Amino acid sequence: MAFPFFSGKKKPAVQPHKGTPVIRCSICTGEQVAGFRDGETGRFEEVMLLRTPEDLERFRQHYGISGEIEKIY
Repeated sequence: MAFPFFSGKKKPAVQPHKGTPVIRCSICTGEQVAGFRDGETGRFEEVMLLRTPEDLERFRQHYGISGEIEKIY
């Protein structure tokens, strides 16, 4: 008998096309992580670590994001 919660198939927490792009910033270390925030639950899904401005540009191009991206702390 198989247990459904051990199936190994995981649904992504936030689908990028349904979430709002945001950058999470650490006040202490200054680390920045790009990702998507679910509008219904407020849950943040990390996509990539931003070390350089080129990383942010790569994030924008990959997901087709234009305009300002909100920063959350």
